[in-house]
Parts: sequence; structure tokens; C-alpha cells
Amino acid sequence: MKTFLFQGDSITDANRVDDNQDSFGLGCGYAFLLAAEIEKQRKGEIKFVNRGDSGDRITDVYARIKEDIINLKPDYMSLLIGVNDVSHELTMGCGVGPLKFKKIYKMLIEEITESLPQIKIIILEPFVLKGSATEKLWDGFNTEVRKLAKVAEEIAEEYNLSFVPLQEEFDKASSDGDTRYWSVDGIHPTSAGHQLIKEELQKAVEGLI
Repeated sequence: MKTFLFQGDSITDANRVDDNQDSFGLGCGYAFLLAAEIEKQRKGEIKFVNRGDSGDRITDVYARIKEDIINLKPDYMSLLIGVNDVSHELTMGCGVGPLKFKKIYKMLIEEITESLPQIKIIILEPFVLKGSATEKLWDGFNTEVRKLAKVAEEIAEEYNLSFVPLQEEFDKASSDGDTRYWSVDGIHPTSAGHQLIKEELQKAVEGLI
């Protein structure tokens, strides 16, 4: 049986239950939705594991690389990270800027692929919408998250990894101005937002598994 690992921050975490091997271990977000779809189609072929951790920046994912990535020996891994790198800087002064984000991201990818040379990695683009958590600092959020999104895309291209664009999809979906339908606060998706992520990620997954 192959293993698919979801990695990231609270968007991926989505209230998952640690060490729970059934559906509760996947949380209630896009990871659960995608796993349900794939499991329906390919019963027993793939085990899904969620190790997203609320509040994580790229530095935190890197700190967990051994326990929550390499030791799990996944065949596939998706990674959605970046919005906390900006949020923590704007609100607490402990974020991660574009240069360090790129440096740590590259270290992460290189160490994973060195230990797991057959792994297939999918990078999801960090995104942000205007909402209660972002509107007061909107210019900073909008500018800096898009910088990190560009970095993520560049890394995917450099290492020949699958890349899932999300910002444009959320922008199009909320073009009528109703961002709250897609995100509860500008950062965390609603159920509809998680479904949007699931659909975009599924396109990449179906090309790999």
C-alpha cells in the first residue's frame, strides 16, 4: 500500500486528531475531502496521513522533517505553507521573509528527496483573501503572501515538482466580493474553500498516482 502525506499549517490540519488512524485523523478540510474521493475510486491502494500543524511556518515544517515526514516514508506528499510566515511577521514580528522562506523551503525539499528519492511532492500555492484576520493589514498580507507564492512556484519549477495554483482560483471564486463564502477570516477556508482546494489538488494527484 502506498502512503500519501498531507503537510502544512492549520489549513491542512483542519482539526485533525493526532494518532487517529481513521477519518478523524485527517481533520475536516481538503485532506479529508480528497482522501474520501481517492479511497472511493481506489479502495485499499493508498493510505492517507495528515501531519499539518496549526500555526506552522516553513521553519516549523523543517523542524518536524524527521518525525513528520522522513520517518513516515510517504510515497506522495503535498505541502501547503506560507500564510503564517507572513501573518506572524505582521502581527508578532516573528515571521519568515521571502529570502529565508526560499532557503528553508529548498533545504526541506532537498533533504526529503535525499532520504526518499522516489517520493513525489506536490507544492500548493499559499493564498490570502480579505477578511477579519487580514483586512486591517491587507496591503502587507496581499503583497507578502504573493511574494511567497512566487517563491513556492519557483521551487516547484526548479525541482520539477507538481505545483497547484490557488490564489487565482480563490480570486476568481470571490470576484463578486463575497470572500466570506470561501474563507471565514481571509486565511482559513470555509467548507466551500476546502472543496476548492481539494478539486485543484486532485488534478495534480491524479497525474501522479
